[in-house]
Amino acid sequence: MTFRNQRLRDHTLPMSTAWLLNDIAEARGKQELFTHQSPQMLKTLREMALIQSTESSNRIEGVTVAADRLRPLVLGNTKPRDRSEQEVQGYRLALNEIHTRHEKLPITPDTLKRLHALCQAASGDAGQFKRIDNEVVELRPGAAPVIRFKCVSAKQTPAAVDELCLLYRHALDQDNIPPLIAIAALVLDFLCIHPFRDGNGRVSRLLTLLALYQHGYEVGRYISLERLTEESKEDYYEVLNRSSQHWHEGRHEITPWMNFFLAIVRRGYAEFEQRAGQVKAPRGA
Repeated sequence: MTFRNQRLRDHTLPMSTAWLLNDIAEARGKQELFTHQSPQMLKTLREMALIQSTESSNRIEGVTVAADRLRPLVLGNTKPRDRSEQEVQGYRLALNEIHTRHEKLPITPDTLKRLHALCQAASGDAGQFKRIDNEVVELRPGAAPVIRFKCVSAKQTPAAVDELCLLYRHALDQDNIPPLIAIAALVLDFLCIHPFRDGNGRVSRLLTLLALYQHGYEVGRYISLERLTEESKEDYYEVLNRSSQHWHEGRHEITPWMNFFLAIVRRGYAEFEQRAGQVKAPRGA
């Protein structure tokens, strides 16, 4: 619904969004400089980001494992002991797929199913769109559950995902929408469709990395964007709720989500620059 009727092409960006885009563009310009710093430092950052991304993206969904099991599951060949450990290891496999093959993974329904199959391998419907309708429900202590959003019906989901992937490519190739704006819209619409029974949040974060990498924004290799999202979890749910209101009618306000999305990317680059900037190349290197 964010892409229909050329809405993005006609959308006026507020000054706050323009500043965020400018900051990210400047940081991306320094990206290559920092990636030629100490190889050992970059290796450490990559390993740390892999662990933190796997942990945070699952923990946002309520999936946790013992601290002493996390590193062996993510970086080693340790066999998972239970469902939670399977999901943690599955997310790591999906990250590896994106890190090594992002140029060969077009954003299509099949790719989304592939990512879901990897990170939800322990479930009975891994890699399959939902068969029954679902809703986004807020659970509050001592109170009845509140329906925050009614997602696209199971019957309409395959066609909705097809259209989303098609319109995303059209926005980039034909309408010349800035990639970061198109990616933010892609992730918002994916979450509103909610195409899987479970694991939509995790797939949305994998989709974010995939799309960013394809457009040269590779900060997620070194700084965990999932961790930054988890640290802003309350804001994440709040802006998602605000930007999904009236989504089905195409009257939703996309700016809150867009600015949150861009702010996370900017924070990632700021942290990367801070850490990479601390490393000084030895004389004569």
